[in-house]
Amino acid sequence: MSSETLKAWIQASRPPFFIATLAPLLIGWISAKAYGLHPDRFLLVVLGSFVVHLVTNLANDYFDYIKGTDSGESIGGSRVIQEGKILPDVLLKVIVILYCIAFLIAFIIMFSLNLFVILPLILFAAFSSFFYVAPPIRYGYYGFGELFVGINMGPIIVVGTYWVIAGRFDWVPFYISLPVGLMVASILYYQSLPDMKTDLAAGKYTLAVKLGKKGAFTGLIVFWVLIYMAVISLILTKVLSWHALIFLISIPVCVKMVRTAKNTEDWIILDQYGRYVRILYGLNSIAIIAGLFN
Repeated sequence: MSSETLKAWIQASRPPFFIATLAPLLIGWISAKAYGLHPDRFLLVVLGSFVVHLVTNLANDYFDYIKGTDSGESIGGSRVIQEGKILPDVLLKVIVILYCIAFLIAFIIMFSLNLFVILPLILFAAFSSFFYVAPPIRYGYYGFGELFVGINMGPIIVVGTYWVIAGRFDWVPFYISLPVGLMVASILYYQSLPDMKTDLAAGKYTLAVKLGKKGAFTGLIVFWVLIYMAVISLILTKVLSWHALIFLISIPVCVKMVRTAKNTEDWIILDQYGRYVRILYGLNSIAIIAGLFN
């Protein structure tokens, strides 16, 4: 494989967004620390989760290209197809292979641990991954992207990881997963803001498109108010320890992000400031992890 080919596949994988998968995995794992670390189980879950994240990104690129959503002035996706770096047929073959690998890993986990009870979680994750922009469902085109992504990257990963490590279900990791899911949903939501015009032109009615510019700005604020309220509630109810109060250091970053959106007339420019929402996610994830220790 040439260096240029490798760079193209790295571009297609969109590495900066893998933190969205890493954080809930760590939170689910640490939540189950009373049952032992079980690094072998955790590594299997990590591998399967990252394969699903990767194939979801590739599938989104492929089906958005087929639909024509990421063409022209759109800045969404990795654009490896549009730039001629990876052929659509090659991308499709890799997508099929990766889904097979993901299901194989899931089967190994369920069979080796006799945890077939988690099959509904796996099937939900697979459905959500593929049909985000794939026909005939394309739920991401009807404003449900944030909902499904939030469920997958919050409750599904956090609770699923806990379940594999502990061997049992518990409501505590579910409660902890709620702000995590909201934060991942907020990343997807923010990334959709610069593409509102091109998404509308392509018939992709994301949540931001449905709300309109004024409503979308309010939605950004609502997301983070809910996130901070959820973290505070977990601290007050002692689900998280007082160590989670370090989330307070993220508030200035949140204010900066909101002010940037408010003062930017052309929201296409917001794509340059996507680091803010990722930094917020990282800082608050660290706070939640800290809150798992007394």
